[in-house]
Amino acid sequence: MMVEFLQRNPWLATALISLAAVFGAIVAHRILRAVLHRVARNSLVLQSTLTATERAGSAVLPLLVLAAVYQAAPNDLPFIGMVRHMTGLLLISALTWWLISFINGFAEGVIARHPSTVEDNLSARRIQTQTKVLSRSAMVIVLIAGTAMALMTFPGARQVGASLLASAGVLGIVGGLAARPVFSNLIAGLQLALAQPIRLDDVLIVNGEWGRVEEITGTYVVLKIWDERRLIIPLQWFIENPFENWTRTGSQILGTVFLYLDYTAPLEAIRAEARRITEAAPEWDKRVFVVQVTDATERTMQIRILVSCTNSGAAFDLRCKLREGVLTFLAREHPGSLPQVRSAEPEAGLKAQAIA
Repeated sequence: MMVEFLQRNPWLATALISLAAVFGAIVAHRILRAVLHRVARNSLVLQSTLTATERAGSAVLPLLVLAAVYQAAPNDLPFIGMVRHMTGLLLISALTWWLISFINGFAEGVIARHPSTVEDNLSARRIQTQTKVLSRSAMVIVLIAGTAMALMTFPGARQVGASLLASAGVLGIVGGLAARPVFSNLIAGLQLALAQPIRLDDVLIVNGEWGRVEEITGTYVVLKIWDERRLIIPLQWFIENPFENWTRTGSQILGTVFLYLDYTAPLEAIRAEARRITEAAPEWDKRVFVVQVTDATERTMQIRILVSCTNSGAAFDLRCKLREGVLTFLAREHPGSLPQVRSAEPEAGLKAQAIA
């Protein structure tokens, strides 16, 4: 009786088989997920990837078995073609979602494995920059491919595309010109990720602005200026224009302090005071300390104090400390060392009085 009833109601049989298949897929997904989490418990990257793909994976496996059930169903079932089409679209969407989640989870795991909070973070920043830029480019490619595959399931869309390419080549040229900034930025992002002229947390000078690279997206770079402003720069700009990178090979840097003093300034006393201030400052990395007279004009001499620091922020602070400390010392101990304007008029007046 049951067999005859199912034969008279083929959709009911297909629905029952679909429910059983979906239930089995859900159970299999839970078991597989538990096993994979246990295997990957010691890997930060695998754990991050499994966590990111958990929701997408719970949709892919049931849709996959549903597509298999509907493909095996009789072709004379009412609306079976539409059901197959809808299931295929959902499966393509779920697979696209899963691939994007996989790429994102893998990238987050790699970034978490290489934190940039350590003192020497050059290698970590290089890996983070490559991972973020390449993962975002890969996600864009996956999204475009998934959308194209979904559109190709519609016969009408294929015919429209073929007719446009055959009869309206001008539209293709216009579309290519309109999409040029997107593809140029995508290619520029790949170049930045592989060649790495800039990395996350690099210190850059762009158009006279000093700042750190705060974020690198698929189309632009966010430069955090020292006064909390944000400079938004297209990726392509870094390929076509020169800029300064103070942390390209390392964060160590030399800082300079220039003082313009009178010729009577005591050089040895200034050198001793500058050394005392530098040695007491935690910003100094004990590599370089030099005090030299680097220039002389008709009124003053230029003294340069050169010090080394671990990064540009520390160098700025140490330069300010040295400038304030040495000037305070001179004003207190040697006030005559500060720049002065001398005049010969008093001597000329005495000579005139003597002649009279």
